[in-house]
Amino acid sequence: MISCLLDKFKKHKLIVIVLMIIMAALSFTSAISGEGQVGGFTGHLDGDVPEMMDHYEIPGASIGIIEAGELRWKGFYGYADIEGEREITEDTYFRVESISKSVTAWGVMKLVEDGMIDLDEPITKYIREWSFPESRFSYDTITTRHLLTHTSGMPLGDFLDRYSPEGEVPSLEESLGTKAIPMAEPGKGFTYSNTGYNLLELLVEEVTGRDFAEYMKEKVLGPLGMDNSTYDWGDLPEGSVPTGYDMEGTPVESYVYPEKASGGMFATLEDVAAFMIAGMGEEYGGGKNVLTSKSLDQLYRPAVESIGIYGLVFDGYGMGYYLEDLSNGQRSVANGGQGGGVMTYFHYVPETGEGIVILTNSQRSWPFFGRIIDDWARWNGYEGAGFGKILMAENILWIIIVILSAAFLIRLYMLSRGLVKGELSLSPSAPLSRTRRIPSVLISAVTLMGLMWAVNQDYLFITAVFPIASSCLGAAMLLLALEQLFLAFSIED
Repeated sequence: MISCLLDKFKKHKLIVIVLMIIMAALSFTSAISGEGQVGGFTGHLDGDVPEMMDHYEIPGASIGIIEAGELRWKGFYGYADIEGEREITEDTYFRVESISKSVTAWGVMKLVEDGMIDLDEPITKYIREWSFPESRFSYDTITTRHLLTHTSGMPLGDFLDRYSPEGEVPSLEESLGTKAIPMAEPGKGFTYSNTGYNLLELLVEEVTGRDFAEYMKEKVLGPLGMDNSTYDWGDLPEGSVPTGYDMEGTPVESYVYPEKASGGMFATLEDVAAFMIAGMGEEYGGGKNVLTSKSLDQLYRPAVESIGIYGLVFDGYGMGYYLEDLSNGQRSVANGGQGGGVMTYFHYVPETGEGIVILTNSQRSWPFFGRIIDDWARWNGYEGAGFGKILMAENILWIIIVILSAAFLIRLYMLSRGLVKGELSLSPSAPLSRTRRIPSVLISAVTLMGLMWAVNQDYLFITAVFPIASSCLGAAMLLLALEQLFLAFSIED
C-alpha cells in the first residue's frame, strides 16, 4: 500500500489525485464561463484527457460532443494498439458492448410499428421454431416488453463466454439453450439481463425470417446513416478494431459472442453520435424516419424505477436506456457497456440536443468516464450527472485508504517501539485462548481470505469501477491484516 502511494508520487500522480479530491466540485468552474461554446469545453478536454488517460493507464479514447443536435467536435486520443503504435482515429471501430441494446431496442420497436409484434404479447407467440428450456416459471408470462425493460426474470448471462472470430462459435439457439432460463418471476422486478436481449435477437429472426445483423442493417443502421456500424464481425475492415486492454493492462485477444443483440455491435464514434442524434427531439433527429416520436417516447418512458445498484447513478430504466432526471427538470437518457478490454458510454438530453459519447479500449475507464461526464453536465448548466457520483465514491475510497494508512503507520510505530524497548516480544507458542488472540486471528484470517478471493475473480465490480483506488485499498487491508496477525502472537514482557 505504501509502495502504491510512493509509486504515484514518483510519477507525479499523487498531486493529481489530491487536486482532484479537493477540486472535484469546482473542477470545471472556468469552463462553465464559456457555457454554450463548444470550444471552451473541448479546450478543457484537450488539456485534461491525456493526463487522465495516463493516470488511469487508458491506451486510447474517442470522445464526441453533440450540441443542438449536431456533432460539433470529435477528439481522438492515444493508441488502438500500443505495441504496434496504431493510433485511435475516426475510422476506428469500437465494440460498443451494451450500447448495442439501445440499438436493438430500435429494431424491436420497428417491428412493433410495422405491426409484426405486440409488446405485451407472450414471446412464445413469436418464438415457435426453438424449444424453450425447462423452467419452474412459465415462458408464456414473459412479454417482449419484459425483455426490453429487464423485467423478464432472465439471468445476466455469461459475459465471459467469448470465442475467436476465426474459430467455431456456438449458434444463438445453442447458447440460449443453456442460458435462457428465468431465475425470477417475470414482471416482478428489474434484473439486468444480457440473455433477455439475446432472446429478442431470436425473436427478431423468427418473426422476420432473416439474420438479425442483416435485419438491423436494413431497418435501423442503414436508414440512420450508420454505414460504419455492424453486428457482423465479417463486415469489419481489417485492422479497424482496437486491441482491448484488461484491468492489468494486458492485451485481450479479438473475440465474438455467440449472440449479437446484447453487446455485439461495432461502430465508429461518428456512427454512435448519429444514433444519439436520431433519438433526439423532432427538431434535431426525431427518429430519422425509422421510429416515430411516439415510439421514442415509449423507449424513454420510465418502465422501472427500482433498478438495484444502477439506482446509485440513474433514476430508472426505459426500454434500452437508463434514465436520469436532471436538476433543471429535463430528462436525459444514457447507456454504456464493458467487455474484454473495452468500455463505452453515451449520455444525451433529447429535449435540448446536447450529448456526449466516450469510447475506450480499456477496462479501467469508469472513473475516467465519471470525471468527463460530470464536467460535461456542469458545462451544460446541470448540477452534475449521476454518473459523476463515481467521483464522490472514489474520493471516499481515498479517504478510507488514508485513514487505514495512518492506522497502519501508527500501529507499526508502536509495535516497533515496543520491540526495541523490550516491552513486547513475539511468542507463537503462547496459548491461543488468550482473550485478544482469537478475535485478532479470526479478523486477520477473514480479511486475508477475502482478499485472496477478490484477487482470483475474473470480474469484480469495485476493481472495475475504481481500478487504482481498489488496488491501494486492498494493499492497505493486507498490511493491516498481517500486522493484526503479528500482534495476536505477541506478548507484553
